[in-house]
Amino acid sequence: MGDWWYRNIVEPGKLPLLLALAAFLLTFAATRTITRLIRAGRGPFRNVTPGGMHIHHVVPGVILTVIGGFGAVGSGRHGVGASICAVIFGTGAGLVLDEFALILHLADVYWTEQGRQSVEVVVLAAALGLLVLSGFSPLGVNDVTGREEQGRGTAILTVLINLLFVVLAMFKGKPRLAIVGVLVPFVALFGAIRLARPGSVWAKRWYRRRPKARARSRLRAYRHDRRWSKLSRGFQDLIGGTPDPERSASR
Repeated sequence: MGDWWYRNIVEPGKLPLLLALAAFLLTFAATRTITRLIRAGRGPFRNVTPGGMHIHHVVPGVILTVIGGFGAVGSGRHGVGASICAVIFGTGAGLVLDEFALILHLADVYWTEQGRQSVEVVVLAAALGLLVLSGFSPLGVNDVTGREEQGRGTAILTVLINLLFVVLAMFKGKPRLAIVGVLVPFVALFGAIRLARPGSVWAKRWYRRRPKARARSRLRAYRHDRRWSKLSRGFQDLIGGTPDPERSASR
């Protein structure tokens, strides 16, 4: 076990990443637990409101993220300093992304339907962190073979093609596939070649005068959401808590 830990975590410099990811997940779990207790009026926890102003936890999160990020850049991938900065960064990132929806909407939507976006982003960030930790590198550049290294032109072309798929997936309203496709080559291809979602940039530009394409896009999105939305919402409620129907309806 010790040899595996050294060869796969310590030697390649992945210990800071592991610590950052662990701190990120633990911070998010602890924050959600505390906020749910505050919401239910249980336990000793209360909102921080000095002078009547509610201080959201994204504020200390930003401070910790900046400190940890700059510290990590200057510390490299090895040593105690790098590990400490990684923990600080992961803690700050957990606090910030837990209120991602607040930053996106510039409003306190924590317990509304819009607040579900924070849970989606945290789950996606955790998945990407696990992918990088398990060996995936952006666009697979570090995974080329010796023959491919001799022909860098082929490798660069592959990267550019994959980047094109990523951009197309984003334009078609499929950000999850696009982000995963940055780390896992050609995953974004599935989002790039399929119909765009209604309301996406691609649909507004290219389906405007194509009623059949618009109808197929809406039908496919409806079937997809009907099949997966209930499961997705249940998972989000389990992790982040159930939104307040009254606050969601008022927005």
